[in-house]
Amino acid sequence: MKKIKFLLILLAFILVCINVFAAASHPFNVSVSGKGKQAIVFIPGFTCSGDVWNETTIQLSRNYKCYTLTMPGFAGQKAQDEPSLKGWVKDIIEFIKTEKIEKPIVIGHSMGGVLALMLASDHPDKIAKIVVVDALPCLSAVFNPAFKSVETPDCSKLIETYTQMDNAKFAVAQAAGVKRLVADTSKYQLITQWGIQTDRKTYGKMYCDLTNTDLRAQLSSIKCPALILLEAPFKQFDSVMRAQYAQLASAQIEYSSKALHFIMYDDKDWYMTQLTTFIK
Repeated sequence: MKKIKFLLILLAFILVCINVFAAASHPFNVSVSGKGKQAIVFIPGFTCSGDVWNETTIQLSRNYKCYTLTMPGFAGQKAQDEPSLKGWVKDIIEFIKTEKIEKPIVIGHSMGGVLALMLASDHPDKIAKIVVVDALPCLSAVFNPAFKSVETPDCSKLIETYTQMDNAKFAVAQAAGVKRLVADTSKYQLITQWGIQTDRKTYGKMYCDLTNTDLRAQLSSIKCPALILLEAPFKQFDSVMRAQYAQLASAQIEYSSKALHFIMYDDKDWYMTQLTTFIK
């Protein structure tokens, strides 16, 4: 009897170690909910927690297994020494392989949308569908049509700007920026807090990385269906938006009639209808 008890304790210890190792093997936080044959991977945007998808996953977890990520350094998560978009793509695809997730649907908001595009173009055989929520393959080209990305951008000055910024000034800047991103005033404090809790080095490095990214040419590698949901103000620049996605043959571009950047908060019914119709 004592021997059996000892073996059970040993087995429990081993299982705990395996779980800790599995959790530690991925640099991002993962929350799992729901069940179903089809899996969905949710990637939040710049500085955001995976909690940005809470209302979405409550509905979709009835029929799908949902994996919600919070990227390292964002919203209080432990930071990486050298974060990058390309590195995060490798981390996410490794997670998909490790967890044996068969051809998930990937839904990304903002920077998460850029990561969804990168995943689908770099690994076209691993992704079933993508949904891009208010993101563009080359944001900088909207403001500068002559923009060209560089192989190794110097992010040191931008990182220094944010790491040396006074805490109070940084908090004020976060609060001011949020007002241009979401119309739902009840979300101001939540989104602001995620920004304040974000690691400053990660903030500077990933902002630099994002503004140097140009995926327009490589969109032709994407073979899966793609739904692009864009905020209302972008509608007046429809030709520019469609030019951004010109190389993505499967792109279905839809505009909200009232939402700002956080479409999932500002136009909930329209957003959920678009989402559920597409993923079915």
